[in-house]
Amino acid sequence: MPKELYEAELERLQIELVSMQQWIIATGARVVVIFEGRDAAGKGGVIKRIVQYLNPRSARVVALPVPNEREKGQWYFQRYIERLPTAGEIVLMDRSWYNRAGVEHVLGYCTDEQYQRFLDQAPVVERMLVDDGIILVKYWFSVSDDVQQARFRSRLLDPMRRWKLSETDLLSILKWEDYSRAKDAMFEVTDTPEAPWWTIESDDKRAARLNTIRHLLSQVPYERLEPEDVTIPDRPKANDYERPPREKFRYVPDHAKDIVAG
Repeated sequence: MPKELYEAELERLQIELVSMQQWIIATGARVVVIFEGRDAAGKGGVIKRIVQYLNPRSARVVALPVPNEREKGQWYFQRYIERLPTAGEIVLMDRSWYNRAGVEHVLGYCTDEQYQRFLDQAPVVERMLVDDGIILVKYWFSVSDDVQQARFRSRLLDPMRRWKLSETDLLSILKWEDYSRAKDAMFEVTDTPEAPWWTIESDDKRAARLNTIRHLLSQVPYERLEPEDVTIPDRPKANDYERPPREKFRYVPDHAKDIVAG
């Protein structure tokens, strides 16, 4: 995807996302978007572009850590249910309850009984969400093994992204086929008419971002709302205020000026 074309279309789609959010707020709609898929498939990059210009008061990203001891004693879905949107909100889940069908199952972090119970309950839970009026969209990001390997190597050499290379990521290389089988089994049960899976081919990150955002916009029945007329008033003249001397305040050192000066 050529950069110039990508940036122009991304800007257009992000403007539409703002319109979509205004409709969500105005109508009290509730939207949940689930992002799942292979490690290094580009989920985080898409989420970043979606929320970039949205109002953070009504758009949340949920990326939960490993459950603590208290959460381990809860019903499995409980800590996710607590983070569902209220009226006028959109929630983007960077991984979700499907951890149980993927990494937990493949790496043995849950029992076979817990895994099977999840597969039995997930379609029921999602049907309840949809029946209650929540707009639920589920994306699976697919990446080829060669591209995944290349992205892992780039993370290893990038000090700003080195933290994204975890032990679990490395195990995903060794257990590629196990994850494939787990994904197939998960789709077989949870790809339902009420909450279908949508697959994103993500070897081309730019194309994947545009395709995802465009599709998300098509899944929310929003209408463009005309903004209220706003008049910016002229600033009144200061009659009885005099700013204190600059010497009284502490200013951050002008690092930028030092760089320009060389």
